Amino acid sequence: MVAAEALFSMAMLISCLILSGVPASRAVWISLPSSGMKCVSEEMQNNVVVLADYFVIDEEGHSAPTVGAKVTTPYGNVIHNKENVTHGQFAFTTSEIGTYSACFWSDGGQAAATLSLDWKIGIAAKDWDSVAKKEKIEGVELELRKLEEIVESVHENLIYIKNREAEMREVSEKTNTRVAYFSIMSIGICIGVSGFQVWHLKRYFQKKKLI
Repeated sequence: MVAAEALFSMAMLISCLILSGVPASRAVWISLPSSGMKCVSEEMQNNVVVLADYFVIDEEGHSAPTVGAKVTTPYGNVIHNKENVTHGQFAFTTSEIGTYSACFWSDGGQAAATLSLDWKIGIAAKDWDSVAKKEKIEGVELELRKLEEIVESVHENLIYIKNREAEMREVSEKTNTRVAYFSIMSIGICIGVSGFQVWHLKRYFQKKKLI
């Protein structure tokens, strides 16, 4: 019993430590002006589950103004588009690597509004109650399953960062090579032009019998 409690405490501690470095969920309040829009963006990998709920905050008992919402992929494809709403939600699984954006605005030039957005990504978006019921696990087993998912997520993020670093290094090396070639070509052109000028002046002076 003591060993099980110790294992449970260790799993919880490791989960908290790992989760502290994994941006899996965010809840924000967004102040929307009467004109224009505001966006929330998140860079995500492929095959990541995203869940979000948003609603207009009713301040001081006034009727809540309506807003519009649009979610786009890194390539500009619209995956959620609503207008004249006071609340809504969207859910999708990413199919492209890059920055996903959720933009909100006040409809029809209404007064400024305050919007609450609860954005859950990856591990935070998973329904662990359903997983526990389906796989008939609980307590330590459930926490270890969460820990396993977190470790896999961290591993995938590290691989993604490593690949991005390799891509940036390759781009940097190519750029440096091109700059070096351009510098050598510039020096060669300068030497060639200088040689041509010396040759031309020498011929000119010889024709004028100055030398």
